[in-house]
Amino acid sequence: MAWFEIKGLTAGTKDKAILKDFSLTVNEGEVHAVMGPNGTGKSTLAGVITGNPKYVVESGSVTFKGKNILDMLPEERSWLGIFLGFQNPIEIDGVSVMTFLKYAVNAHCKAKGLEEPDAPAFLKAVKEKAAELGIQSDILKRFLNVGFSGGEKKRIETLQMLMLQPDFCILDEMDSGLDIDALNTVSAAVNSLRSTNRSFLLITHYDRLLTLIKPDFVHVMKGGKIIRTGSADLAKELEAEGYGSF
Repeated sequence: MAWFEIKGLTAGTKDKAILKDFSLTVNEGEVHAVMGPNGTGKSTLAGVITGNPKYVVESGSVTFKGKNILDMLPEERSWLGIFLGFQNPIEIDGVSVMTFLKYAVNAHCKAKGLEEPDAPAFLKAVKEKAAELGIQSDILKRFLNVGFSGGEKKRIETLQMLMLQPDFCILDEMDSGLDIDALNTVSAAVNSLRSTNRSFLLITHYDRLLTLIKPDFVHVMKGGKIIRTGSADLAKELEAEGYGSF
């Protein structure tokens, strides 16, 4: 049985089907990239996988670790090991970054029957991983993403991923809003998580991300489905020729 598998998925908003008979298989340890023009359904795909209630599934299945996740609440999918790095991370006024991370980690520990980390150990882990990402300690005390730059938001998203250690990471345009230095730092953090028992789905428009995080497979989406699959070289072809050639 596949590690992660989508079969014949048709989904979208209440008024419009966006994904149309979409299928994709990601095996354990693989990195897949999905590319395509705006409006083709890339972010919808991420939303459906993670249980965004704005999307309606008409038909098809999505399974992870042999379980039908379409029947699960968003938090249950997260506890199972699915992580989404948002294209536009939301702001949560009144909740500090540190508090948010502590509650998230504790919720995952509880769901897995593990003991919550004690405060000193947790604080040390967060500060060490934040330093790796170039996140200043004062940012950890600020309300989550409130007043943050685009690059700061993406670094905090990456920090969440490092703390939660998910099994299947979906990164929706993580390169958006990052300068060259920030992109290098965040990409290095993602690469540090690559392993034989963790998979990634990268959603991006540009080849620059995929030169830093080399995927095993690149998929081109158009009209709500995958129209071509290839190696990492396919991303270079897209960069050179554009989507019009497909």
